[in-house]
Amino acid sequence: MESGSGFQTAGAQRIDPVEEAVQNERRGTDRHRTICRIARVQRADDVGLWRVRNISDRGLMLAAETPATVGETLDIALSETSNVRGRVAWVGRGCCGVAFEAPIDAAAVLRGLAEEQRAERYRALRLPVEVEAILALSDNARPIDLVDISQHGAGFRYDRELDPGKEVELILPGGDLRRRALVRWSQGARGGLWFTEKLDRSALESIARLRR
Repeated sequence: MESGSGFQTAGAQRIDPVEEAVQNERRGTDRHRTICRIARVQRADDVGLWRVRNISDRGLMLAAETPATVGETLDIALSETSNVRGRVAWVGRGCCGVAFEAPIDAAAVLRGLAEEQRAERYRALRLPVEVEAILALSDNARPIDLVDISQHGAGFRYDRELDPGKEVELILPGGDLRRRALVRWSQGARGGLWFTEKLDRSALESIARLRR
């Protein structure tokens, strides 16, 4: 994958770095397929949900406001069963290009992902977390430990069993982000919530940021 600095041309005319990155990607012989998909991106000290803009046999473009560093290694889960690894080849405003350690068959991967998504037991990518949130009930509010989270729900540990179907409000660390949710299941100290309105992906770009 080619590097795109995306800030100035020879004539000092500024151009959009994302657009230049896309142009640079297309200059090679590798065929790039434009997609819009969420991936779980694992870094040395963080994990988050980033958007995949395009993919080819040799690499992909990711979109996220969380800054990446040229040369860092990323482990990218396109689904719970489809994973790739690569190094950041270039960075631009709100995006970066990743070169795979080994080429893939992008067309076959995309077909497999489409089949997975049509499966009855398909589940959106979740992020492992160990954070304390607040569970607001009709009569009180108590701390609850989240063990994983996605745009659509969260797994938890709690000191009591909740009734499935019960409506609650989850207040994430910091107090600025909250979602109404239904208790999807509860058994002993463990359970799962389903958000009535999904979280924006950008809220889950960095679990390290959420922990803070």
